[in-house]
Amino acid sequence: MALDGRPWTLNRLLQYAQTAEGAGFQALSANDHLVFGRPWLDGPTALATVLSRTGRMALATTVALPVVRGPVALAKSLAAIDLLCGGRLVVGVGPGSSSGDYAAVGIPFEERWKRLDEAVQALRALWSGDGPPFRGEFYSTAGLTLKPYPAQRPGPPVWIGSWGSQAGLGRVARLGDGWLASAYNTTPEAFATARRRLAERLRAVGRDPDGFPNAIATMFFYITEERATSERMVREVLSPTLNRPEEELRERLLVGPAEECAEKLEAYRAAGATRIFLWPVEDELGQLATFQEQVAPLVGG
Repeated sequence: MALDGRPWTLNRLLQYAQTAEGAGFQALSANDHLVFGRPWLDGPTALATVLSRTGRMALATTVALPVVRGPVALAKSLAAIDLLCGGRLVVGVGPGSSSGDYAAVGIPFEERWKRLDEAVQALRALWSGDGPPFRGEFYSTAGLTLKPYPAQRPGPPVWIGSWGSQAGLGRVARLGDGWLASAYNTTPEAFATARRRLAERLRAVGRDPDGFPNAIATMFFYITEERATSERMVREVLSPTLNRPEEELRERLLVGPAEECAEKLEAYRAAGATRIFLWPVEDELGQLATFQEQVAPLVGG
């Protein structure tokens, strides 16, 4: 997303990935929208573009939209990314929160949850290739063979995005290999509560909560000691983009002094979060370096 108004270019994408890898970040992710209030470069395309500069970083979609894109088309493109990166892809999926994406492809927004359940099963069937086809109300993989298959067999891990509702956590427990929460839609306290509820759901379906991974995505950040600058980021960029109250975003996101941002990350560590996907608001290369120099040492690296 062009948060600072500048369009992404090939060179800028490559520099970003190379800088992140060189700075010691462990993963690189891309989000997904077809239409949005700000210019949005296609996520899977952007991720594929930078593969040669990602080193050993894990790659992730946080999240991709299998209902909007269609499970067959998404399975095809993500299989290619996993194959070309040597099996480093984590597939985060969700229904998406924008009715505009659904209107653009002619799918009723109210069907998103039922379709997502089926789409996840269709993705797995398409990547596996040697199991029974999936047949549902909306999707069927009968008679379809999508080769080449992903490098990871029987397919990349699928993490389900959920803001922490009972229905969403149930879906994560039933269908997911991991859970993706959203930074601007939760707090450390809410995350800890949802994680306990997820553990109950996992046990109910015979799965081990201790081995179930999680991550928090969409953690927008801008490290600065200047209050006027941090206020501008929240007021002029993040609040109108995310359609959230300014005070809520000040509390939840990493915008401000390094020490305050480190305290927020420590709170999430204490709540059981194992990975956080950071999203620089502006000056992305400078902010990656600032984070590693000023914030990471305060949270143990």
